[in-house]
Amino acid sequence: MVQERLLGTEVKLLSDRLQHAARKRDFVLTRAPEAQYIHVSCLTIEAAGQPFRRCNLLLGMKILKRRLRLLIPLTLAAVAAVTLTVVLVIQANKLETLSPREERDQAAASGPGALPGQVDCRKAKCIALTFDGNPGEPTGRLLDLLKEYKAPSTFFLEGRRIHTFPHVVRRIAKEGHEIGNHTWTHAVLTDVSDTQIRDELRRTARAISSITGSEPTLMRPPQGRTDDRVSRISKDMGMAQVLWTVTAKDYETDDTALITKRVLAGADRDGIILLHPLHKGTMPAMPSVLKALSSQGYTLVTVSQLLAPAEAEPGEIYK
Repeated sequence: MVQERLLGTEVKLLSDRLQHAARKRDFVLTRAPEAQYIHVSCLTIEAAGQPFRRCNLLLGMKILKRRLRLLIPLTLAAVAAVTLTVVLVIQANKLETLSPREERDQAAASGPGALPGQVDCRKAKCIALTFDGNPGEPTGRLLDLLKEYKAPSTFFLEGRRIHTFPHVVRRIAKEGHEIGNHTWTHAVLTDVSDTQIRDELRRTARAISSITGSEPTLMRPPQGRTDDRVSRISKDMGMAQVLWTVTAKDYETDDTALITKRVLAGADRDGIILLHPLHKGTMPAMPSVLKALSSQGYTLVTVSQLLAPAEAEPGEIYK
């Protein structure tokens, strides 16, 4: 176990037993309450015959506050583990995020309110359901359910299988849902080149446009991993980034009751819920989730409706 304390933007990790893994370069820290994920890239360096690690820390959500505890799983390489005392100084890359409420308040101060017949989330208790993945089954069944509960949602689609299910993509748009960009191959954008980032986003945007007639203005970086470089390219391409405030972690469990519990425990006004329809436990949980959110007085909206009367700004990160 490694303990850390946040001092401004500098994180000091103290460990009296750091095991050296010569071949393992990347690992992920356990999730912290104030951050959706924390990603660390480490490179082992030899100095004076002793191995040590230099690391860069990327926070996918708001910067951590005060102190927290993290576990760092280190996988041993084929070489023998080396025990040493080391202090790692990690520079945190702080990424600013905007909440829907902040965006609405800024827009309301300078412009008109919601149009007649539109949901005004400044007054209503709104929450946004978002779904990541390709538009294959069971998306059709999910759309039936969302229609029954009058629950407009946002679908962040992977591009590589869009043309296999054009009828589903058309239906998503026709029934009042919002379509966002989730890259072509679900590539982790912080790990690829600028050219690859643009290619992942451009190919998906064009595939969506070829079916719906319009390119998406929202994108979700896979795993929520973004940085200043991804933000800059997203801005250049006219897309805002959308993260989340609640995840069911349905990718790690088929337990429908647990998925439902996680969603409802994290649900709050102006929240953005992340789900993955293709995972086995997600669809069986949806009737309970929709019924409970409705009974708790939530109005289900798309991400753009959640932000209105503001419009998502390209390059910005919303959560």
